[in-house]
Amino acid sequence: MRTVELLLRDRVEHLGRCGDVVKVAPGFARNYLLPRCLAIPATAENKQMLARRTERLLAEEAAQIAEFTARAEALSKVSLKTVEKCDDRGHLYGSVNAARVAELLREAGYPCDEKHVRLAKALKLVGEHAVEVHLHAEVSAEIGLRIEGENGMTEPVVETSLVPEPEPEPSDEEGEEGDASDEASEA
Repeated sequence: MRTVELLLRDRVEHLGRCGDVVKVAPGFARNYLLPRCLAIPATAENKQMLARRTERLLAEEAAQIAEFTARAEALSKVSLKTVEKCDDRGHLYGSVNAARVAELLREAGYPCDEKHVRLAKALKLVGEHAVEVHLHAEVSAEIGLRIEGENGMTEPVVETSLVPEPEPEPSDEEGEEGDASDEASEA
């Protein structure tokens, strides 16, 4: 398979960061990276130019990481609350997804985009939930989210009928009585 060697000018998700030399398919380079000015051909001249630029960008990125770390510390202290419609067992009629969590964060004064909120799946039960907010490739924060029902429900009802109750173990006394009745029936 043919590949093209390029120098990345910016961070490209799942590929690399500024200054990295990467080998990609020619079509990916021609149709995506080069038209968007995300990469340049990996010539000796371009490598020297990008080395100078990379030093400056690394310093800027370190400052960004420090800023995002401070925001992550502030976010980790945040606890959000929302009231949603639910049934009598605590199941929401809808769900709370990443867009709704981002909206709650914006209402609380923390600018956030829904693509930064990481949920394995939409939340469909009332109660306490932990939500990860991914601020940077190296920085994330976990916030608390409390979902309450409009009917005042704060915890889901656990179905106990689905779990079979353990059968009581027969005691030794019952076994002795059973032996005595067996002897009486033999006589």
